[in-house]
Amino acid sequence: MLNGKHILIGLTGSIAAYKAAVLVRLLVREGAEVKVIMTDMAKKFISPLTMATLSGNPVLVEFYNPENGDWNSHVSLGLWTDLYIIAPASANTIAAMAAGIANNLLLTTYLSSRSPVIVAPAMDLDMFKHPATGNNLNILKERGVKIIEPVTGELASGLQGKGRMEEPEMILDYVKRLFQKKESLKDKKVLITAGPTREPIDPVRYITNHSSGKMGYSIASEFAERGALVTLVSGPVSVKLSGKSVRKIDVMTADEMYMSALEEYEKGADITVLCAAVADFRPKEYTGKKIKREKEDYLLSLTPNRDIAAGIGKVKREGTILIGFALETDNEVENARKKLLKKNLDAIVLNSLRDKGAGFGSETNKISIIDREGSVQEYPVKNKAEVASDIVDYVEKMLSCSNH
Repeated sequence: MLNGKHILIGLTGSIAAYKAAVLVRLLVREGAEVKVIMTDMAKKFISPLTMATLSGNPVLVEFYNPENGDWNSHVSLGLWTDLYIIAPASANTIAAMAAGIANNLLLTTYLSSRSPVIVAPAMDLDMFKHPATGNNLNILKERGVKIIEPVTGELASGLQGKGRMEEPEMILDYVKRLFQKKESLKDKKVLITAGPTREPIDPVRYITNHSSGKMGYSIASEFAERGALVTLVSGPVSVKLSGKSVRKIDVMTADEMYMSALEEYEKGADITVLCAAVADFRPKEYTGKKIKREKEDYLLSLTPNRDIAAGIGKVKREGTILIGFALETDNEVENARKKLLKKNLDAIVLNSLRDKGAGFGSETNKISIIDREGSVQEYPVKNKAEVASDIVDYVEKMLSCSNH
């Protein structure tokens, strides 16, 4: 499966460096061409000679060879690699990656890499649990870095807890799945809506909601990683796409999102995921000048916005998949299923504001997916990138069932 793949391994200073030797051997056996970058601290745990022998390539540590002046170009390495695995990844290197620090070859290559990046943390229990480490890992996840969570066990300090680098065999399985996944939705046309909308009241005020857009952007990146041709219709958000090839259309109001989504669907979307938190209402009248506070009470009249899900549901083509989202506070499953049937959806992703770790603005989400037959598949609280993977896995199963 890995024949001809260019895989770059980054080693940082950790007792788990010995596991990287096993990982390199396994990757080479699978047919990958492997190169290794080591930090100075990594050399104190395992020798460059060992890694060079196992990989079949010289180990890279410095920006240049001090004996002959050969330049080790981080740009060339970033272009060469199909996958960059940093394993073991120390807390210090993770922090430097999150901050964009480029003070060694491993880090400069990370900043230059155009390939997917995997990080396998290895550190002591208290370092892994520290809020700074958690924040740094979340930053990397938002940027599209894949994190292979450490496992629980006996640590080098003698403590028991989470911090052991995952076993090489498990990392190899993850790598195989990643390459397999990259082609699973090749050339499928996917339409996604994300973020909030803003409905102007006057030149300085508007109606909106707390949606950050993180969930929709994570779904867009996941589809793109699997080879799909993704169009993202996005309301105003501060979140950035994680370097993936996604065509993005920026909109502001619900009406703009309605028109863009319908237009893009009619161009031939195979899969549509309506994740945006669209305002149900807009001010009935827009005031061209700032409204002055001339009295204590002010009556704002609202009028309904056009329903994007219902609009696409009416023109839905046979053989296409249409998935909506529902955020509920009571009778969650019943209300979500009513919405699914009313709007001609194939499935609906349910969030409940009563669930801890779900809702707007957080790094995590907790979802259930309901199909037309009323079957409910529940998922635990996960990082939004992992939730996106679950949703796209579900879509792939729907495609597989429709093809049989």
